[in-house]
Amino acid sequence: MIARTTTPPTPSPQTPGLSWRRTLLALGCLLGLMSTPADAQEEVNPTLEVGVVQQFGKTPADTLILKAKPGDHLTLRFPSPEGEKVLHTLSVILKTGMQPLPEPAVEERLILSSHRSYETAEQQATKWREMGIEVELAQPDLWEVWADRDIYETPVVRRWLLASLQAQGYQPYLSTRVLKQQPIPYWVLGGYRYNRQELEIEATQNVIQVARKKDDPDALLYGGSLELQPDAYGTYTLINHVPLETYLRGVVPHEMGAWPPDASIEAQAIMSRTYALRNLRRFEADGYQICANTDCQVYKGLTEVYPSTDRAVANTRGLVLTYEGELADTVYFSSSGGITANFHDVWDGPEQPYLKSVIDSTQNVWNLQAYSLADEKNFRRFMGLQKGFNEEGWNDFRWRYSTDIKAMTAHLKYYLNRKNSPQADFKTIKQVKVTERSPSGRVLKMQVITDRDIIEIQKDEVQSAFWPPISTLFYIDPIYGADKTLKGYIFVGGGFGHGVGLSQIGSHKLAELGWSSDRILEFYFSGTQLQSLNETLIGWRTSP
Repeated sequence: MIARTTTPPTPSPQTPGLSWRRTLLALGCLLGLMSTPADAQEEVNPTLEVGVVQQFGKTPADTLILKAKPGDHLTLRFPSPEGEKVLHTLSVILKTGMQPLPEPAVEERLILSSHRSYETAEQQATKWREMGIEVELAQPDLWEVWADRDIYETPVVRRWLLASLQAQGYQPYLSTRVLKQQPIPYWVLGGYRYNRQELEIEATQNVIQVARKKDDPDALLYGGSLELQPDAYGTYTLINHVPLETYLRGVVPHEMGAWPPDASIEAQAIMSRTYALRNLRRFEADGYQICANTDCQVYKGLTEVYPSTDRAVANTRGLVLTYEGELADTVYFSSSGGITANFHDVWDGPEQPYLKSVIDSTQNVWNLQAYSLADEKNFRRFMGLQKGFNEEGWNDFRWRYSTDIKAMTAHLKYYLNRKNSPQADFKTIKQVKVTERSPSGRVLKMQVITDRDIIEIQKDEVQSAFWPPISTLFYIDPIYGADKTLKGYIFVGGGFGHGVGLSQIGSHKLAELGWSSDRILEFYFSGTQLQSLNETLIGWRTSP
């Protein structure tokens, strides 16, 4: 089984109660915090908690239609004043209605920082903890680090902490709203309306269809069971309780596709298995483990499964990638642009020795030791190369987009307003330039001169601050009008995604060359080892 170096947090009053006992037992077993029978250790296939519908009830029109397969039925379980109530039905329609509160309630959070990526948010959370501040991570929109709601539970304590941090030069802020009503999920069966915040849904065949509307072409099938429970934002999450290996059947075809060579699909299966188990802590604030979109891994249940991807999952069953007895951080992306990034080129956090920059080629196309891409001239020369790379010929290997100052200004203001930054109060951009680049060519810092201020944007945040860069591997050139005034910028770059770890397109090429899945993984995650899941492995460490 997988051990973790810290104990799981005590559930907070804001998180749901119906499933916490089962969740903690499952987590304890999975992370090696509880003993397990010898026969249970023969195969490790833990049940995951995947948030497949997030923030349900955010809009009044939110609807979920749950349906059993033909010949099957759904079993609904939910709390009632008399105890647990059980209903049986072929389908059920979930909606939310606004319920007045007995008296107005104040919902308030002290937000210490916000971030594009979980990795940087987690590192910032570590820094706050080192200062003696208890925090929690949440994702109402961006990833945010909050002062722990249980510790700083009164307005006086929150404002004391706020003032203390502001006096030290930090920029936390309070998010406050007065609630007079709250959304409550409901469904109607047998002519009776049930209003409940918690609901468990099972099917005898362990397959449930979830749709957003009648005859929904995007309806998805999920293996395992479902559960609706409150999240940390006043809305609800539909959670899929699904065995790990079944979960992978719904991830691999949507992350890698079913058509690449078998070795690249197998590499994806191993990465996705490792990634899921390493990231079970992401949504602790909401009472589940991982999400079903690109903030974690794309997961679409059993809707589209293929022989090639099912075979890859089966052939690698139980295999994970490790480094010194710990699950490796098996991050991946679409394409590298010819060179992968170091972990610290993109995110903050403990350096991972196996997440180092590599030239994405089997040929000697560039000497990185002699010609560092931190040098702008070297970088531009590298970006002019087209041949000899694993991603040669793919659309996003090289890209070129232009944008005008008006669009750049609007996008930057939107980005800064999302982060509650006082620097959003400007009218127009005067100049933009790259001020620091990593040896792998990734943009580390950009400087924006506006009519009011100088704004510095770092690492992967530049992808949120500006359109169009689809990676941080780019340079910019100004566009001037006939009157020699600045009109906009051209972004010239390569790759798609964060660039750390494995290139999915690159792995496809390596598999075509006859490389095995383990050789592909060693190329992108140098120094790691393939292992079967066992009780000695560590899930993750909270400090380097």
